[in-house]
Amino acid sequence: MRSLQRLAILDDYQGVALRHPAWARLPWLEKTVFRDTLTDEEALAARLAPFDAILAMRERTPFPRRLIERLPRLRLLITTGERNRAIDAAACRERGITLCGTPSFGAPTVEITWGLILCLLRGLPEQMASLRAGRWQGLTALGDVGRTVEGKVLGVIGLGKLGSRVARVGQAFGMRVIAWSQNLTAEAAEAVGALRVEKERLLAEADVVTLHLVLSERTRGIIGAPELALMKPTAVIINTSRGPLIEQQALLAALHEGRIAGAGLDVFDQEPLPADHPLLSAPRTVLTPHLGYVTEENYAAYFAGAVEAIEAYLAGQPIRVIG
Repeated sequence: MRSLQRLAILDDYQGVALRHPAWARLPWLEKTVFRDTLTDEEALAARLAPFDAILAMRERTPFPRRLIERLPRLRLLITTGERNRAIDAAACRERGITLCGTPSFGAPTVEITWGLILCLLRGLPEQMASLRAGRWQGLTALGDVGRTVEGKVLGVIGLGKLGSRVARVGQAFGMRVIAWSQNLTAEAAEAVGALRVEKERLLAEADVVTLHLVLSERTRGIIGAPELALMKPTAVIINTSRGPLIEQQALLAALHEGRIAGAGLDVFDQEPLPADHPLLSAPRTVLTPHLGYVTEENYAAYFAGAVEAIEAYLAGQPIRVIG
């Protein structure tokens, strides 16, 4: 008979995890919510050692092998979402730890992508601040009065589930869409109304470059100084996927030197972003704190799925097992 006694819910920055009504089905389970992210592995291992079940919020806290091996009580590790590249699934399997995922809702990252594009090009953050300060119609972060997307070129790097939806929105706005990724075919691009081009051409032609790739050794730093140098000085780059897809120092240099018009970022090399991070003072940027998946609907799917995973584990029939 399987049993669980203590559940740690990690990285609940907004303190909302236990609001979901599904938790009422587990009144006997001791639930401890942590609202911060520990990066010191010694402190993290000490914090998590008493728990036999852990719910990880996406990839906010990595679980490498060396951490997993320091958690002898752990029996069930749940990640929100269907996969989590920051968890060593093989280490879990070897130590008899069940690793499960949860459902998610829709594709909210698509909305954040377009929010960043429109805020950057139309200068919405600056215009709101200007209006509240008593000024009427100021300049945008790009130093102009605002730009339309209609008639512009949207360059999508990574035309998968999210990239395809971003492309379709661009078409609805009247943009011409070009796309590239290592394995993208002309036929797959055409199926969503995009033209498959080489990466160099995409960077040279696009007015808006947006990244929708999974982070791997092949894609880490896929946008560096040579790629940024290909972009038009009037172009902007958007990243709602993973911070390390863009080489941070190269991006900072391009922004400070005015070699690209701006950047909209929802993801960063280090998260949460430290208060003294150089991107926070970089010019012509719109920055959001990794909100791509943070919606009421998505969280409802996450937490209901976590409760289902616990119930299924206790019944001896784990669901949505990873690895």
